[in-house]
Amino acid sequence: MDVKRAGTAGFCMGVSLALHKLEVAIEANGAGGSAPRRICTCGPIIHNPQVLASYEARGVVCLKSVDGARAGDTVLIRAHGVPMQAEATLRDSGAEIIDATCPRVKKAQLAIANSTGSGSSLLLFGDADHPEVRGLISYAHGRSLVFASLEELTALNPDPSESWVLASQTTQDASEFARIREYLEGRLPRLEVLATICDATGERQAEARPMPSGVEAMVIVGGHQSGNTKRLAALSAECGIATYHVESASELRAVDFRNVRSVGLTAGASTPKNLIDEAEEWLKRLP
Repeated sequence: MDVKRAGTAGFCMGVSLALHKLEVAIEANGAGGSAPRRICTCGPIIHNPQVLASYEARGVVCLKSVDGARAGDTVLIRAHGVPMQAEATLRDSGAEIIDATCPRVKKAQLAIANSTGSGSSLLLFGDADHPEVRGLISYAHGRSLVFASLEELTALNPDPSESWVLASQTTQDASEFARIREYLEGRLPRLEVLATICDATGERQAEARPMPSGVEAMVIVGGHQSGNTKRLAALSAECGIATYHVESASELRAVDFRNVRSVGLTAGASTPKNLIDEAEEWLKRLP
């Protein structure tokens, strides 16, 4: 099997930084004779079940709620960030707080806070239930409207007489955001547009978009709950090519690649290299 692997596949800067901070916290725990602390993350630190399972096996506790933090804990804020109110609760808990929010997400949070400070309402392109989105809208000073598509936006019908700020979840589709921006600029005279889509997301999408034209199938490796991985899979599927979104090589089936001679391989920003390597090796063993 001829396998064409995307050069941008795998961890982005924000994920690498968050995991580095977690590793440092684990290594420092109990060092110098100090009493060991409970190491926790506020929600899943990234959206990859294999990575989360490996840290759970090492004793890291994934808190389901900020109310689970206790005095004496070391708690890392997840790469997606948390709402302002949740962070305040964490800091009041008496735990040591380590902010592992992706710098791109943090920049988006602060930009939204600054641009809505004078009374503008927020239009946010993103998945309403995603933890990053819940964090972003908490930084808006006024009203927030969240939409996942241009069709949802048109149904919201934002009032042209009001001031608006347009921003995006950092892992959204850059080309779709450009289409949304063009639509709004023709309808809202008082519109400020924030550039909040991460460069790494754009690079992965730009590389993944033309790949289906040169192969017979696509494999996307990453967590099934990972928003940026799901968007890579959607981009591929939109090209009309057989697309397989898997978390690991164990989910691949030889029957799906019968009569396939070439396959493209990419991965989400929270997928570790070893899982991509394993998928590539599995595919190359096919006749």
